[in-house]
Amino acid sequence: MDNREALVALNMIEGVGPIRVRQLLEYFGDARAVLSAPKHQLMQVRGIGEETAEAIANWEKTIDLAAELRRIAEFGCQIVTQADAEYPELLRQIYDPPIVLYIKGKLKVQDKNAVAIVGTREATHYGIETARKLAYQLAYLGVTVVSGGARGIDTAAHQGALAAKGRTIAVLGTGINLVVPPENKDLFERISANGALITQFPFNRTADKRSFAIRNRIVAGMTLGTVVVEAGLHSGALITANFATEYGRQVFAVPGRVDSPRSKGCHDLIKKGAKLCESAEDILTEFEYLFPPSNRAAVPVQASALPALSLSEHEQKVYEALGDEESSIEDVIRRSGLPSSVVNVALLSLEIKRLIKQLPGKVFVRNRWSA
Repeated sequence: MDNREALVALNMIEGVGPIRVRQLLEYFGDARAVLSAPKHQLMQVRGIGEETAEAIANWEKTIDLAAELRRIAEFGCQIVTQADAEYPELLRQIYDPPIVLYIKGKLKVQDKNAVAIVGTREATHYGIETARKLAYQLAYLGVTVVSGGARGIDTAAHQGALAAKGRTIAVLGTGINLVVPPENKDLFERISANGALITQFPFNRTADKRSFAIRNRIVAGMTLGTVVVEAGLHSGALITANFATEYGRQVFAVPGRVDSPRSKGCHDLIKKGAKLCESAEDILTEFEYLFPPSNRAAVPVQASALPALSLSEHEQKVYEALGDEESSIEDVIRRSGLPSSVVNVALLSLEIKRLIKQLPGKVFVRNRWSA
């Protein structure tokens, strides 16, 4: 067993987190010495009580290290420790950096210029489109977009970065072999091919509230700043923002409707000093030392031109009548000047062509940021 394998074993012991491991390594010198130490000697280390010492001293009774190493090899992921150059430098600077990182894909030097985009799982259309737009703009300019791989804002952020052919990293709150939510299986495969999936959890570790909070600290810790797009007052995204503040990183918040519960968290962050964010430019201006205006391309804006598809005259009129906002059928009829029967047929056709989407309540919007 080499030191890297010993760190994997330590990471698998329940109740032995990064802070305790650091204290153990300072006392014993390396991970192999920790695992071979007797219980009474382990208890001499500050912060190591009898229960933890017992778990470490008898680790081979509860931990199947050989099986875990086999799973790592078969799954095709790698283990990165703080001794490795690939370990994110910003993450190394927090007070409790993960002992090991399981990585599917590859971390690159350019990922040091990373920004987190997070928010609620119960996102509105406005939140989804805003997250995709911001991620697209940042990734287009060479910023790595980091998020948590969850439904809603996280998924939209990863999709936006991929649409810009940029890099994106998903930090998981589970073992790296688990796909949560299950519908993101294809998305996770694309992320690992164009960035990385990372986690500090061993294989088969299922998600719970604690694991997501641990995941959020990594998201905040490995990025220059955190952008909260949509969040209620009790959203987990605010935990990420709090970690970012604790680590001395910038926090951004996207404003929303004043009557929407999903905007309350963002508005509260703005009241507390977070920077109001409307576009990627608001983010980049905080990091001009990394992205001076003279050295970067113009921030791409959301295209307003009609996609290059063959549309009938009625379809084109209806598409243009939708404008940039959510529109009811009555709005479209009024703006287009077409009969309701013609508008209904055109809307169905545009939806089939994936140029628009229907939202609950018979509301329609243009579909621009699908990845």
